[in-house]
Amino acid sequence: MNIVLIEDNPADQLLVREALAAGQSTSQLHVIADGLEAIEFLRRRGKFSKSVRPDLILLDLNIPGRSGKEVLKEIKTDPHLAFIPVVVFSSSKSEKDVKECYELHANSYITKPIDLDEFFHTIKAIEHFWMRAAKA
Repeated sequence: MNIVLIEDNPADQLLVREALAAGQSTSQLHVIADGLEAIEFLRRRGKFSKSVRPDLILLDLNIPGRSGKEVLKEIKTDPHLAFIPVVVFSSSKSEKDVKECYELHANSYITKPIDLDEFFHTIKAIEHFWMRAAKA
């Protein structure tokens, strides 16, 4: 299974990697730090022409190039990408952000936990649900 993490914060990238490793995940994690590159990766363009089709996307809202909401809109309006589950994984607790993401057809919205143990538990739970429990 392939998970694409669209996240520009190196610390959060590392935490997601470590959480998956600690949970003995067999998923491959692909990290993209920029919204424009994320779209190129997902559409398999340019230097990403041989990129994998993800089974799950973890999307931060505050990324350079193109905002997370713009990336979400592009994904969910593209018939070749719209079926991929997108979990918005953001530090924002704003009701406005949550509402807008669901209006853009996010599959779920999860606020990043501050506590390290809770962060690890949350990543493991996301992977378990989307990669094992949910059926496409």
